[in-house]
Amino acid sequence: MPQLRKDPITGRWVIIATERAARPTDFIREPVVPQSGRICPFCPGNEDRTPPELLAYRNGQHSSSNWSLRVIPNKFPALRVEGSLDSRGDGIYDRMNGVGAHEVFIESPDHYHTLAEAPETHLEQLFWAYRERVLDLRKDRRLVYVLLFKNHGEVAGATLDHTHSQLIALPVVPKRVQEEMDGALRHYEYRGRCIYCDILAQEVDDGSRVVLDTEHFLAFSPYAPRFPFETLVLPKRHASHFEATEDAGLVKNLAWVTRLLLRKFDKLLERPAYNLVLHSAPVQDGPLAHYHWHLEITPKLTRIAGFETGTGFYINPTSPEQAAHYMREAGMP
Repeated sequence: MPQLRKDPITGRWVIIATERAARPTDFIREPVVPQSGRICPFCPGNEDRTPPELLAYRNGQHSSSNWSLRVIPNKFPALRVEGSLDSRGDGIYDRMNGVGAHEVFIESPDHYHTLAEAPETHLEQLFWAYRERVLDLRKDRRLVYVLLFKNHGEVAGATLDHTHSQLIALPVVPKRVQEEMDGALRHYEYRGRCIYCDILAQEVDDGSRVVLDTEHFLAFSPYAPRFPFETLVLPKRHASHFEATEDAGLVKNLAWVTRLLLRKFDKLLERPAYNLVLHSAPVQDGPLAHYHWHLEITPKLTRIAGFETGTGFYINPTSPEQAAHYMREAGMP
């Protein structure tokens, strides 16, 4: 029997289509295969093909050459730092100028590395670079929210093969994040506790949806996932802002967890495209008792069609309990 499940944070409903139950081998996959034969602007030696870098790491230090990670402005930005917001009404509508920031994190000098294949230290550097850029951008009071995300593979939205992720800083809070924050606040006002912390406790106690349980993080399939094998990574210690992280051990553990999850996806789902998104609290807010930063990792195995577009419901052919079981069985690739 199919099930309707409700996300306890956003109130969004999903359909777990158990009669369509899909194993990892049942999906029509489009494996990510690196292309060659064209000049890559992200490869070493081609630094002049990108905008001037904002940040570079070499052995953990800033450097303009022999880099292990670079951060550059996006050559074709969705938003620009220059200008004023000029927020105003247009009849019943609202509009403002496209002020913000759009940056690219070139995660490795190796064109053919993926995050799953790169050394764990590369992921550590990446998370530290995320933090450093957010701390810098929040000094601009026009910027309210900073979204960090990675599109891996063409079907996930990547336009270049070379492993990279992105940052977009916005003058408003995105609707999806606002829905999370509103739902979390309702729970906090009613129960006096963070809903993410309550979810952590319940998932650990239940165990059926847990993929990885470490000292600092819990990785699990959410109770009402939109997509098959959607995975959440929650820090066990409450924190609303990712950029407030200072614990090197926590960042090291986050790198280990993220890399292992991606390696499990590669093994189970034959190197799928995926989206990785980091949700954190608005950068101009102080610490929030009701919100909890987290990672969302979603392999691209199904596509949104008319029903999803028309209703806001999602149909997922793989239950989170099945997905977590398959991920646990994948072992330590």
